[in-house]
Amino acid sequence: MDDVAQVAGVDALADLLRGLRARRAEVCRSFASPPWALAFTETTPFTLVAAVRGDTWLLVEDDTPVLLRPGSLALIHGPQRFVLADDPSTPPQLEVREVDCEQWLVGTRTYGLSGDGDTLVVTAAYSVEGDVAARLLKALPSTFVVPCDEEHCPTVEVLAAEVAKDQTGQDIVLERLLDLLLVYALREWFDRPGANTPAWYRALGDETVGPALRAMHDEPQRAWTVAELAARAGVSRTALARRFTALVGVPPLTYLTQWRMDVAADLLGKPDATIGSVARAVGYADGFAFSTAFKRVRGVRPSDHRVVALRA
Repeated sequence: MDDVAQVAGVDALADLLRGLRARRAEVCRSFASPPWALAFTETTPFTLVAAVRGDTWLLVEDDTPVLLRPGSLALIHGPQRFVLADDPSTPPQLEVREVDCEQWLVGTRTYGLSGDGDTLVVTAAYSVEGDVAARLLKALPSTFVVPCDEEHCPTVEVLAAEVAKDQTGQDIVLERLLDLLLVYALREWFDRPGANTPAWYRALGDETVGPALRAMHDEPQRAWTVAELAARAGVSRTALARRFTALVGVPPLTYLTQWRMDVAADLLGKPDATIGSVARAVGYADGFAFSTAFKRVRGVRPSDHRVVALRA
């Protein structure tokens, strides 16, 4: 199997997380003692805040202030301005812009409100790559907090220690730690009873729809029929179609087409991909049929999407 087709063989949630990574992340370490407040004004599409030592208030515009206890993780779906402070009433003393961190690929900055202050908070900006990752972002609230105590998530302390170092390979270690924290936080949020998770995610746990969804995610290049998907689920075609539409919101083959086009959109951004290879990777025998489907679903031709993706 060539590189273009390898996107098919992964778990559904892992596939969505693939494009949301700490590659080229900008990591900032902030020490402070009261009164203090930092305003992050030019944020990236996704930011993780790890409260390491001391209590930190998170304030996002048009939202209720949230207290982050040590070990808490906050995820902010941006770009949107947010403030970290010792108290919601403290005015910002420093404006932190994205450009402040651009001089590092994966680097650190200590904001000198107080070099060894009572509070230590780490912020990390994430790159977001591809339409498959966009599916995940659309399912998330603008801001949410996940408690992360020592028993369940000691990685916060490890992250803080690693950020303070200046050693060979630090960028790789930080990326892995940040990815681990992100996956933990997203998994915890998705598993919450009251989480507004997407319909497809909830349906993965259904004994009828789950097997059909996983089959489509694992093999988007296969010429699936409703009968074959129903066989995977061990039910009749009518039963699968009815249950699938009720839980996911669209019929099985409509979902399959949407999923194929999301996968194709990501694959088109690979330098070595061609329209033909992408078409085969998502189940189309020729580029013409694939191009017709892609334009119908996405509103642009694959070739035009490819030009934009390669420039990004």
